[in-house]
Amino acid sequence: MRAFIFPGQGSQAVGMGKALANASVVAREVFQEVDEALGQHLFRLMTEGPADELMLTENSQAAIMANAIATLRVLEKEGGVRLADKADYVAGHSLGEYTALCAAGALDLPTTALLLKHRGLAMQAAVPVGEGAMAALLGADLEKARAIAEAAAQGEVCTVANDNDPSQVVISGHKGAIDRAIELAKEMGAKRAMLLPVSAPFHCPLMQPAADAMEKALGEARIDAPLVPVFANVTASPVGDADTIRRLLVEQVTGMVRWRESVLAMADTGVAQFVEFGAKVLSGMVKRTADVEATSVVTMDDIEALAKGL
Repeated sequence: MRAFIFPGQGSQAVGMGKALANASVVAREVFQEVDEALGQHLFRLMTEGPADELMLTENSQAAIMANAIATLRVLEKEGGVRLADKADYVAGHSLGEYTALCAAGALDLPTTALLLKHRGLAMQAAVPVGEGAMAALLGADLEKARAIAEAAAQGEVCTVANDNDPSQVVISGHKGAIDRAIELAKEMGAKRAMLLPVSAPFHCPLMQPAADAMEKALGEARIDAPLVPVFANVTASPVGDADTIRRLLVEQVTGMVRWRESVLAMADTGVAQFVEFGAKVLSGMVKRTADVEATSVVTMDDIEALAKGL
């Protein structure tokens, strides 16, 4: 069995998608469709920068999605591969869940781009810059990360945001609490704690205003049943009906990304191969979590090699 997986925020970089677009008209069409949906030159920003503008949540989320979908579409249209024939599940990390839903036909591409633009703006607006923060705890499992977050909170918000793999957990909350967690981390058993270069504290209760905004936006969006089940971030279990997908995407804004559990659950169902599209981030997490094969597909050479091997 096989799962197609899609990366989240942090995998953006100036130049992304450029080589793929130069090599494939299919990729160029994806980037053009996203540009038209958003009414902005996102692809130009992706390929030329500036980096600080691409890093903005409102831009990076749609850019990462567009790059991953372009990679998948080239595989499908030029490699003659149908997702429904070759993938048993899809999953994505945070914003990547929207990409996964687009890949599986639950959301069309313009709707996905618009939802992610809205999501990025809502997340940025939820907490004033400087009031929130996120940190990665390396060499800490979920139990240890929760203990560190609880000790650091001291009346402020400090919770686990992403359970990425057995050795990497991300915490999120008020800046003061995150700073305290970084100070506490080593004495409480983490190997290292590092502040993340993000503009808002994602996946924690401080994001409730963004969750409210997404509830409205998702309520107005058309969502179809996906071609294959999608593993939801907040439940680490497969979902296939539109109403549940809509509800879980709202919960995801403030909820923990249960990526490690999702990988283990997919492996338990028999998934032996994970294929990441558009970046080389999740494949490492997958390998650290389960004894499975994990590959990343970014370049035309990667796409051609995968098409031959499927």
